[in-house]
Amino acid sequence: MTASEPYLVPAAAASFEEEIKKSRFITYLAHTPTVEAAKAFVQQIKTQHADARHNCWAFVAGRPEDSMKWGFSDDGEPSGTAGKPILAQLTGSGVGEITAVVTRYSGGIKLGTGGLVKAYGGGVQQALALLQTQEKVMMAELTLSCAYNQVSLVETLLAEYAGSTLSANYTDNVEFVIEMDCRTVEAFCLTLVNRSGGSLAAKLIER
Repeated sequence: MTASEPYLVPAAAASFEEEIKKSRFITYLAHTPTVEAAKAFVQQIKTQHADARHNCWAFVAGRPEDSMKWGFSDDGEPSGTAGKPILAQLTGSGVGEITAVVTRYSGGIKLGTGGLVKAYGGGVQQALALLQTQEKVMMAELTLSCAYNQVSLVETLLAEYAGSTLSANYTDNVEFVIEMDCRTVEAFCLTLVNRSGGSLAAKLIER
């Protein structure tokens, strides 16, 4: 998948609660577009459930496949029994910009490592089944300068390529800042050059 392809993100928060061998597991999912937002959400749940024995978590803070923005923690559970199973469910879902926190209130019965992996991973799997998602389209911004008599041409092309005007500055010329789906930029620029007889060109704003 290329960086210009859209991907799914949570449309709203979701939660799932179950009891396994007298331990109460509560899974929370939230839309967290950055690592900072992910960590803030983890902290929020930890504060909310300060009396819980464990608040284990994992996040995918960018594109689903961008492992540079993954993170996880067992929060005191045996190594590999909580954070990794939670992260495995998130990365397997194909949803990006998502954080899962699983709060555990222990009931005194040991679940064993296999039981913990199943409980933490299973809770996230159930919560993901309840999650509503939406597509995040990757947008590009461009600058474009045209004469006053070319404004209608620019506006017609923007409509054709589902672009929008972010700002327009009217001086000697009209200086546009426009936005559109990354995947249509190349075709838009080519059409702009062709229809203006080579007098207009849009420039991509590098981020």
